[in-house]
Amino acid sequence: MTVADRAFDALTDESRAEAQDITEAARGAEAGNFLRHGAALSLSKLADGLIDPKLVLAWLMGALGAPAALTGLLVPVREAGALVPQLFTAARIRAMGRRKWAWAFGAAGQGAAALVILGAALLLEGWAAGVVIVGALAVLAVARSVCSVSYKDVLGKTVDKPRRGTVTGFAASVASAGVLLFAGVLMLGGLERFQLVAGAIALAGAAWLGAAWIFATIAEEDRPGNAEGEATGLGQLALLREDADLRRFVLARVLLLPTALAPPYLVMLAGQAGDDRWGALGAMLAASALAGLVSGWIWGRLSDRSSRLVLAISGAVAAGFLAAAVILQGAMGTAWAAPLVLFGLMVSYRGVRIGRSTYLVNLAPEERRASYTAVANTTVGVALLGGGAFGVLASVTGPGVVLAVFAVVAAGGAGLAFAMKEV
Repeated sequence: MTVADRAFDALTDESRAEAQDITEAARGAEAGNFLRHGAALSLSKLADGLIDPKLVLAWLMGALGAPAALTGLLVPVREAGALVPQLFTAARIRAMGRRKWAWAFGAAGQGAAALVILGAALLLEGWAAGVVIVGALAVLAVARSVCSVSYKDVLGKTVDKPRRGTVTGFAASVASAGVLLFAGVLMLGGLERFQLVAGAIALAGAAWLGAAWIFATIAEEDRPGNAEGEATGLGQLALLREDADLRRFVLARVLLLPTALAPPYLVMLAGQAGDDRWGALGAMLAASALAGLVSGWIWGRLSDRSSRLVLAISGAVAAGFLAAAVILQGAMGTAWAAPLVLFGLMVSYRGVRIGRSTYLVNLAPEERRASYTAVANTTVGVALLGGGAFGVLASVTGPGVVLAVFAVVAAGGAGLAFAMKEV
């Protein structure tokens, strides 16, 4: 038995099971592929955490004196750029015999964009720095969209159904440990923060380049997708009309978006109550990373049993913690309330991410996984753009009302997920 086989056995419970959803040839290479997926995805997720636009890049823009108008573009550019283009790239990626090259190219593109951001941080300031950083982030987001639309297809070809959630959950936990370490260094305050942030961005770029190299070594069978007679571009949206299960999944995913949108409003609520510690860069990263560290592996294992239930449970957990934030508004300035709610919310966010990925891979027919992924992600990307309206609502009514709305929406998403077909 090889070292890869022993590691594979240690991380999974069904390493000797017969192939269920991959070919026998792919089953023979699954142990090595599983570890390569885990390593590449861990590096990619670590880079994501180190260059988080909501926290790290926003802090960097402020340190460089970039205008608030440009800082406000970071999250919309990152989210929309990563999701919306997928509708137009899916057909080309589906036609590739080995789609691992698309993911490797996308990871390398993210690494290069991260290094451009680093250059802007070291050499520019003010408007110039802001424009270059936002532009590089747009390139990074588009490269990420290539990774997103190709990854599920490669995963579906190279790792069998009972172990897909396990490998993504494992990667999430490993990456969270790395981000947690970075957050701890930031909170200690022993080193100059700008140098730490610049070093983290450099490490993110190197991690993406390393992930690209590892992913390129995956043993993937050469099986071009059959696009004959299939729609491309906007025509792929017809899948939402044709497949009721996909339609329900997309709607559930949209209703579960509060798990991603709520953290800034939670921090705002805590600040109004007199506690701004959880708005600090290190503390926010620590809460997010710790949640991923303790929950990623568990969510991954559970999603291999029922990704539908993982989505439902995650939505219910999010609704509960968001409701708690509203009920505890007066106590959010205490030392325990904001950290507890933020941690619970990020645990639910990790569950939604892992559950939705596993569910979509298992729901989509093999030859149409890229299209299913593109349609789902593009639709959700458009919905995310509309999420900016909640900022206007918060400015009028306060963050408590927004969090109450999010709690109701998340509860609806949990209910819809529970009613989805088991895959």
